[in-house]
Amino acid sequence: MMKTKVAIIGTVGLPANYGGFETLAAHLVEELSDTYDFTVYCSSKKYPEKERSESWKGARLKYIPLDANGVQSIAYDTWSIIHSLFYCDVLLILGVAGAWLLPFVKLFTSKKIIISIDGIEWKRDKWSLAAKLYLWWAEKLAVQFSDIDISDNESIQDYTSLRYKTISRVIEYGADHTKVNLVPTSKNIEEYPFLLGEYAVKVCRIEPENHVHTILKVFSEFPGRKLVMVGNWKNSQYGVELKQQYSDFENIHLLDPIYEQETIDLIRGNASLYIHGHSAGGTNPSLVEAMFLGLPVISNGVSYNRTTTENQAFYFSNAEELKNILAQLKNEDLQNCAIRMKQIAERRYIWKKIAKKYHNLIEETFTAKNKAKVYPVICNLEKKILEKYNLEHLKNIQLFNNPSEPI
Repeated sequence: MMKTKVAIIGTVGLPANYGGFETLAAHLVEELSDTYDFTVYCSSKKYPEKERSESWKGARLKYIPLDANGVQSIAYDTWSIIHSLFYCDVLLILGVAGAWLLPFVKLFTSKKIIISIDGIEWKRDKWSLAAKLYLWWAEKLAVQFSDIDISDNESIQDYTSLRYKTISRVIEYGADHTKVNLVPTSKNIEEYPFLLGEYAVKVCRIEPENHVHTILKVFSEFPGRKLVMVGNWKNSQYGVELKQQYSDFENIHLLDPIYEQETIDLIRGNASLYIHGHSAGGTNPSLVEAMFLGLPVISNGVSYNRTTTENQAFYFSNAEELKNILAQLKNEDLQNCAIRMKQIAERRYIWKKIAKKYHNLIEETFTAKNKAKVYPVICNLEKKILEKYNLEHLKNIQLFNNPSEPI
């Protein structure tokens, strides 16, 4: 029996070295390659020729000579989508950069489209006005012209239901690939001396919406609390200036990106606290990984993070609130929070469960005719039909999300 051919579009590529979408692609391939014939599109800019291979754990790799991120992501995803149309059955698209092409795909082909909109990307501070406008438009096309759209967080699902009046599917990220209970060696301690004591940790892209500036400012005022922050400091003027400003503080350790899983998990897993400053997006991979490692969490209090942590973490919205939390925290509070975070992660953020959800969606694309609407089907019926059958109980209902007059 022929396997269904699935293209994974929108990642930097495999093996996964760069971020959440790449990790997702890797685990889908590992869990579902026996069922599906995968092709994963990769950026040749990130994989030197000597490091490239034709396949990875059963998936075919196709290299595109463009960057997968930034402004080139539009051309990168467009190229990938067009190439995939010649062989695939299902396009699994991660991100909306190439969504401008989807109306034409739906019009001229019978390909099935599943797309993850990757949070509310157009709201991120890092984008210019032109980029925000494009992403806003592309998000609309992604939802409108896909067979199924995915939100990685219930709060994103709420947003798409309000804006587009359709129901997206919630699938988070897994975290059980993290390596737990790693004990530092003498070599580790020599390289990272802070491993010997207590410290808070944060891992993120160095961007304003991740509130790196807020967290650094607060910890600079708490010399007794150590902070280790890992990120891409050199990628923006924002990061360069922050690193220059805070590098001389003895309690603050600013590390460049670490892509080796065991090393980053050693640093995170031996921390006493995880600080999560993200204010945009959905279910953030670094947050669920910290939860799986059993770290207590202090998080920005936006709805996405509260949903991910089930309102069981500590939350701040500004520097003053973060200061108050740090000043008042007791060891017992941290221990109880750590237990809750671990329990949530083991219940929700497991790759086998995540892969099963994607498997179900791929199968559903071949049977589902229309997207589920926010409005009940009865909203489409004319009033005279309801009156004909004398459905008295419906006359005064205010239907969910429907501002129109009662039936």
